[in-house]
Amino acid sequence: VTDLPKAVHNLTVANHGMHDPALTPLGENQCLDLRSKFPYHSSVKLLVCSPLRRTIQTTMLAFEPETSRGVPCIALAELQETSDLPCDTGSKVSEISKDFKDAAIDFSLVPEDWNSKLGKWEATQYAIDARCHEARKWLKSRDEDVVVVVAHGGLLHYLTQDWTDSSKFQGKDDLQTDRALSTIPLNFDGSPAVGTGWENTEFRTYRFADADDDDSAAMEETAESYEQRKQTIKPLTKEEKLQLRETATKAWQEQGYEKAN
Repeated sequence: VTDLPKAVHNLTVANHGMHDPALTPLGENQCLDLRSKFPYHSSVKLLVCSPLRRTIQTTMLAFEPETSRGVPCIALAELQETSDLPCDTGSKVSEISKDFKDAAIDFSLVPEDWNSKLGKWEATQYAIDARCHEARKWLKSRDEDVVVVVAHGGLLHYLTQDWTDSSKFQGKDDLQTDRALSTIPLNFDGSPAVGTGWENTEFRTYRFADADDDDSAAMEETAESYEQRKQTIKPLTKEEKLQLRETATKAWQEQGYEKAN
C-alpha cells in the first residue's frame, strides 16, 4: 500500500480548485525514487490504483518493472480520495482512458458516475467507510498473493483502518521543526493545511486478518513494515484507534476536506 507523490494541488491550498491535477516534476522524480527503493518488484502479481490522474501516473512510473513484465493494472473507483474538492474529483472515464491509452490499465470497474461525489461517492464518513469496506473485500477475494495498492493519504487511513500518526502532518510547531513537513501547503491565513499520516510515496505492507469469516476484511500492518517506519510493535486497542480516527476526521471536516454524515 503506497501514498502518491507530490501533485500540483499540493503546492498551495489555492490549487485545490484545480480539477484532477497531474504530478509535478518533483512528484515524477519521487516516483522514480520509489521505484528504486521498493524491494518487492519481483513478487508483485497485481497493481490496483485510484483512477485519479496523479495515482495512475504514480503507478505507471513507480511500478514500471511490473508493467513491463505484464503485471495487470486495475483502476478501482473506491480508492479515490475522500474529499469532493476539485483536486480530489476525477475525470470522466472516457477522458482518462483516452489520456492513458498507451498504458495497459483496466478501467472496467470505474462506473460513469464515479466522479459525481454523490450517493455512494459522496465525501461523508459513512460513504467513505462503505467504499473502503467494499474495496477491502474485493482485494481479499483476489487470488493474487502480493498486490500493490496506490491511493491517497486520507483514503488510506479508512482503507487500512489504521489511524496511527494521522495527525503527523498537522500543527504549526511541527511545520517549523520537521524538515519533512516543509512541503505542506498553507491555508490562506498562513496556518498549515490538514494533512494525513502518510508521507509522499511512503509504502507500508499489510496482510488480511486470518479469520475467513471476518466480514470487515480487516487489514493488519506487518511487523516488518512497523519496524521500517520505527513504530512500536504493540498494537493499538480498538478504543485508541477510534480516538485517533475521531481526532483526524474532526480536523478534516473543519477544513472542508470531508463532510459530516
